[in-house]
Amino acid sequence: MTTSKEEVSEGPMHALARSAWQWILVTGVLSVILGILILAWPGKTILVAGILFGIYLIVSGIFQLVAAFGAHLSAGMRILAFVSAALSLILGFLCFHDWRDSGEATAVLLLAIWIGISWIFRGVTSLITGLSADGIPGRGWAIFFGIVLIIGGGWLIAAPFSSIVALTLVAGWWLIFVGIMEIISAFQAKSAAKDIPAGL
Repeated sequence: MTTSKEEVSEGPMHALARSAWQWILVTGVLSVILGILILAWPGKTILVAGILFGIYLIVSGIFQLVAAFGAHLSAGMRILAFVSAALSLILGFLCFHDWRDSGEATAVLLLAIWIGISWIFRGVTSLITGLSADGIPGRGWAIFFGIVLIIGGGWLIAAPFSSIVALTLVAGWWLIFVGIMEIISAFQAKSAAKDIPAGL
């Protein structure tokens, strides 16, 4: 009886805050796992690296898409989140292309650019959300996370990676760092959600 009463009185902001941290946590854990896999994979090739990064971008895009449709944000923020999710999905599928015939240097460059662009768009979305959405739990972490992603994405695009080993080392460590940031952000959002009145 008590549970049904709480469910009826729970407002949309409280419901979003209560469930959003779980999506962030899952994305963070997957990011850390993928980063470790990329760093630990022996004899990695451009094809293997492309597949791993493609999986990451697609999973990340799916979670962003769910957030874009489920979040109680303004229309502009929803569109920005949707564009970021769609871009992540497109770039993720492009990573599955077999670039071995194009030469490793070209493949490494394209892979770095695709991941970098995806991170920059996601970072901008997170940063703008944190700056403009009052009342969203973990605003500070959203802003910080956005800045970290923008820096990481810009670095991937600007750095002249000479081999797939160099790219995977840098991207693998960044994935672990970003994943840890997401996990911390998830628990921050969970803690902050308790302060939101159930009726909101």
